[in-house]
Amino acid sequence: MTLALPAAPAPHPRRQLVAGTAFGIAAGSMLIGGMLAVWLVLRSRTVDAGERFPEDFIIPEVPSNVMLVTILTLCVFAQWTVHAAKERDRVHIGISLGLVALLAIAFVNAQAFVYVEMAMPVAEGQYASLFYAITGVMVALVVIGIFFTAITAFRLLGGRLDERELTIAHAMYWYFCAAAFSAVWFVVYVTK
Repeated sequence: MTLALPAAPAPHPRRQLVAGTAFGIAAGSMLIGGMLAVWLVLRSRTVDAGERFPEDFIIPEVPSNVMLVTILTLCVFAQWTVHAAKERDRVHIGISLGLVALLAIAFVNAQAFVYVEMAMPVAEGQYASLFYAITGVMVALVVIGIFFTAITAFRLLGGRLDERELTIAHAMYWYFCAAAFSAVWFVVYVTK
């Protein structure tokens, strides 16, 4: 008679995608936070010297406000994707991811409109360089999010409806983009 040990318990989920996204969010937060800190120092020095910040340029407020509303609304649709994936509802997954991509593209379009309306040369000075650096990084983060949305759509609509971790990481990333742009919007577009 041989005695065997009972089967081992199932391993815990590793959640590598969520952990990787969290590390990426932490790095992005430090990047945006550092750039905004430099902006605030430069603004403080300029205002303390009795000058106007920005010097000669006016930021269009309507498209910047539209960008804020767009990216905050985008989070609702990213969360809808999480719920639809939990319910294994392929139609709602497709609709919600399509709306996420559409709003992200609208965000990039609104930022391009701001660039065209301001007509500010990049080498105009510290303000212009820092403005394009901060807003350019924000646009790059949104473009990364568009690719993340496309990958999520291909995987979920391709039949892998069990990948709930992917939709959670996708939503986390868009929450980060919304929080980062809220800070950029307030510091760069509102307080000027």
